[in-house]
Amino acid sequence: MAAELHVELVAADRSVWSGEATLVIARTTSGDIGVMPGHQPLLGVLESGPVTIRTADGNVVAAVHGGFISFADDKLSLLAEVAELADEIDIQRAERALERAKSAADAAAERRADVRLRAVAGH
Repeated sequence: MAAELHVELVAADRSVWSGEATLVIARTTSGDIGVMPGHQPLLGVLESGPVTIRTADGNVVAAVHGGFISFADDKLSLLAEVAELADEIDIQRAERALERAKSAADAAAERRADVRLRAVAGH
């Protein structure tokens, strides 16, 4: 069996996902990062983007908007301002939000809607 790390994905209002994984890919202010068991300790700032958690049963994908990532002793914490699992995202609602943001020239809202759609596509 492959080595695993313990992952906690937490949003400001709830625990989103918790479990064991072999790899987590997230976007930080320094770029995309992949964390596997045995990785050097790290602390980083999360950018809005999809997070992929590779488990023994497949991938868990979430749309994450801001927050922090920390890793030490094979425990990875993703502390997000907002996080939604791809399974929870209403695609039609996200597409409408993207169109509204584009028409209102709201770059931040456009980015949030785009991240949600990319998380669903990567699922």
